[in-house]
Amino acid sequence: MDALEEIFGKTAQMTVLKNLILHRNESTYLSGIAEETGLSHSSVARVISPLIKCGIVIEKPLGKQIRTFRLNLEDERTQLILEFYNRLNRMAKDQ
Repeated sequence: MDALEEIFGKTAQMTVLKNLILHRNESTYLSGIAEETGLSHSSVARVISPLIKCGIVIEKPLGKQIRTFRLNLEDERTQLILEFYNRLNRMAKDQ
């Protein structure tokens, strides 16, 4: 369990967010997130929707049926989350 999970618990949304943080400079697919996190495709689809609505995640269609996702690094909330995540991990390493 990492420092983020110790504070907020291990939820599907936290797992997806952490996966996107770890791959912050890449676009990915729902199936890619599902495979890397061990969550079902439907769980990833369900928990990524609020992240898209609030602007933390950007969704881009690729063709008619495929969608890609990535962190919105320009969003102020995303920047705060990344700063918090990085600082929290540094503090955990120092302990």
